[in-house]
Amino acid sequence: MAMLVTGAAGFIGSHLVDRLLDAGRRVVGVDDLSRGSEGNLAKAFLNPRFRFVRVNLADFRQVESRLPPAIAAVDEPCDAVWHLAANSDIAAGVADPRIDLRDTFMTTFNLLEIMPVLGCRRMLFASTSAVYGERAGPLTEDAGPLLPISQYGAMKLASEAAISAACEAQLERAWICRFPNVVGPRSTHGILFDLLEKLSRDPETLEVLGDGRQRKPYLHVFELLDAMLFIWSRAPEKRAVYNIGPEDGGVEVADIVQTVIESTGRPTRIRYAGGDRGWIGDVPRFLYSVDKLAGLGWRPMGDSANAIRRSVAELRAGRGAA
Repeated sequence: MAMLVTGAAGFIGSHLVDRLLDAGRRVVGVDDLSRGSEGNLAKAFLNPRFRFVRVNLADFRQVESRLPPAIAAVDEPCDAVWHLAANSDIAAGVADPRIDLRDTFMTTFNLLEIMPVLGCRRMLFASTSAVYGERAGPLTEDAGPLLPISQYGAMKLASEAAISAACEAQLERAWICRFPNVVGPRSTHGILFDLLEKLSRDPETLEVLGDGRQRKPYLHVFELLDAMLFIWSRAPEKRAVYNIGPEDGGVEVADIVQTVIESTGRPTRIRYAGGDRGWIGDVPRFLYSVDKLAGLGWRPMGDSANAIRRSVAELRAGRGAA
């Protein structure tokens, strides 16, 4: 059966497309290419089981005119929607709240409306640890109340609620995966991408947002995909909600900065911008529980520090760095 992947040309979405195709699935990839890149799908385009559709999911006219023909052309029933399309720039959503309303919530709302037309009754949703807000941890999936401090987290939480409600109407199953900070090849934002970008412009001085004491969990994208596919195949609940992440307490920004600088082999002066967080809506220290996922039978192979080191090497290789 066919899988529909939204945000297919993005960082995580493109890796998911590759993984599903490698598993023998037929995949319909959907993206508006506002943040993703067709280059991320270079391998997928060589596969006859892949079909790409350029659609702005926030525009329902495009959704209803382009998605049904794309699914019909596949000649296989739509097994599930893997919904990864969303605004990924938290700071941008603070500056303009309509960005997350449009690109995070309305994409979800419109997908839920079109899914009965597609004959598809199952959805896996890429949510986020940002739904918890700024709270002491470790936080479990049933922690409450959920009070996000960013528009990004708020619209992800609103999407979770809309998906839950849809389970009483048109959806048969829903899997909600709350992501940590994800790193790895093809990333176009996040701390590693930003630090390497700054160093490419000025290798002598590196300005770092905050005071360097922010601490968060990090997971490599390939391990994230392992966890998502495991949850998809094993979680028994009609509405399955799982935190995905490493089992350690995360790493501090100052340690990440040192790892990035050491990878270049050049002396660099560090200048911290100050304050306890990088931007409005940033949760400076975060820890949630992954015990529920471990109880299901999945545990990560590496920790946050390992994910950072691996990703720095991959990103530098992708840039052609020595």
